Amino acid sequence: MSTAFSPILEFSGLEPEQVQQQIFAQYRPAVIRGFVNHWPLVQNAKRSSEEMLHYLADHDSGADVDAIMLRPEHQGRVFYNDTLDGFNFIKNRLPLTKVLEQLFRYAQFPTAPSVAVQSALMSQCLPGLLPEHAMPVLSEEIIPRIWVGNRITTPTHIDGSDNIACVVSGRRQFILFPPEQIANLYIGPLDFAPTPSPISMVNLRHPDFERYPRFKEALKHAQTATLEPGDAIFIPNLWWHHVESLDHINILMNYWWGGSNFSTENKTSPYGLLMQALLGFRDLPPAQREAWGSIFQHYVFSAEHPASHLPERLHGVLQR
Repeated sequence: MSTAFSPILEFSGLEPEQVQQQIFAQYRPAVIRGFVNHWPLVQNAKRSSEEMLHYLADHDSGADVDAIMLRPEHQGRVFYNDTLDGFNFIKNRLPLTKVLEQLFRYAQFPTAPSVAVQSALMSQCLPGLLPEHAMPVLSEEIIPRIWVGNRITTPTHIDGSDNIACVVSGRRQFILFPPEQIANLYIGPLDFAPTPSPISMVNLRHPDFERYPRFKEALKHAQTATLEPGDAIFIPNLWWHHVESLDHINILMNYWWGGSNFSTENKTSPYGLLMQALLGFRDLPPAQREAWGSIFQHYVFSAEHPASHLPERLHGVLQR
């Protein structure tokens, strides 16, 4: 598929205060070129992948991490199985060094299985690297996670938190869609997905427009950027994003903060409330559902204060 996506807005040479004001506060995606060039991991990766893998192995605590493996025919695309009652990968827990050994071995294969460590807390598996890989624009309490793998594609999905992702090794392409494109992305099951949050059922690289015709409209709003080692990207929460690792060895560190996760256990989180609303309103007659839609729009989502005509002392739960 050849589609000319719009480029994601880019910055470089920003101070931490500028990142906060010009990027985080704007609720729009942005790329910061060379943002973490000074990190030792990035410097090692730019010299050689082998040196970088040894550097990681030397700092491995030995703690088990979550890893997945896909057969070569899946071409690295994390997804469901053919019958949609499971996923197309196997999961395992093992020390990071074991995955690094697989990566180095598979890098020699013309066609290899896809392997990836996903979202491993560095405080557990690589605690010694935290001081040298700080993120000055965020609180020290926000612990980074590391993603290590070969050619892996995470299909279009959303995070409930803001995200700054930093490429350490290899290249990654990000394709983003604004939140309002949800109806054109053909989202899969809300409570059964191969990632922690729901995903688009459309294969972005080979879309079936007969089955998913509205996806053509979503593509008109897509934004993209390819990041090199040392680059970072800010993805605001609830922006849909497709992430594709392009090289034999790819490493990324990311930080999530704010927002809420997609756990259904937290009944007061936005996602938990969405699940409750689906259950609470699904059996109502259409006219009542429409009426409740108007009430929610007025009290929850309207930009105007719904109690502005009342004295502030009477705003109660409507206080903002």
